[in-house]
Amino acid sequence: MTGVYERALGSEADELHPEVRERYVLDAEDDALCVGRGEMNISRGTHVLPALYAMASRNLLFPEAGNDVPFTLKTVGLRDDAGREALSTIRTFRFDHGRRRFDSLTVWDAENGRLLDFLGTGGLLVTELRPSVEAGALVVESGRQWVRRGDRYVRLPALLAASVEVRERYDDADERYHVDAVVENRLAGHVLSYRGTFTQETETLETIPDEFRPTRGLDALPPR
Repeated sequence: MTGVYERALGSEADELHPEVRERYVLDAEDDALCVGRGEMNISRGTHVLPALYAMASRNLLFPEAGNDVPFTLKTVGLRDDAGREALSTIRTFRFDHGRRRFDSLTVWDAENGRLLDFLGTGGLLVTELRPSVEAGALVVESGRQWVRRGDRYVRLPALLAASVEVRERYDDADERYHVDAVVENRLAGHVLSYRGTFTQETETLETIPDEFRPTRGLDALPPR
């Protein structure tokens, strides 16, 4: 089997740093859970605070900001309810007043050869992902986006859609992963960003807990 990012990258996956590739080879046949732990510097825009508060209730984006925020990053390979190869990611940020989560289910659309990211509880927001490799780092940029209502998808116009770029690399000098994520919008400007480092351990899973299935019932995917 092959993980969803390897499928999307094809032969370009060979150019990933070995430690980065190890994080993204997880597939549905593995019994492994990758657990990253580290700290993040988080910023957010002021014009989008009402939207960020609303998104936080669905384990999507959130309104808090801060430096050296402790976080954990849990990743597991699985199959969605329709049998598609998928990668589930749970990000937990620990602020002084409590925790915030940002969940995603990344699904490989084999029929159309694309990656789709279902964000938050229930996958209300969906975005195409366009991965590439730069100097051993994984770079992921957003493409088209939709609002999901059951099996219906409403395409977001460019002015309302978010522009997302995530870069993840491994530094052999400090033996840590480095991640830099930026979310922006043409109208609102800066939405959210986080930058930090983490280490990773691998645990064994006998069964996959329900929390790693934040989006269920994907009978239909967004139109091509």
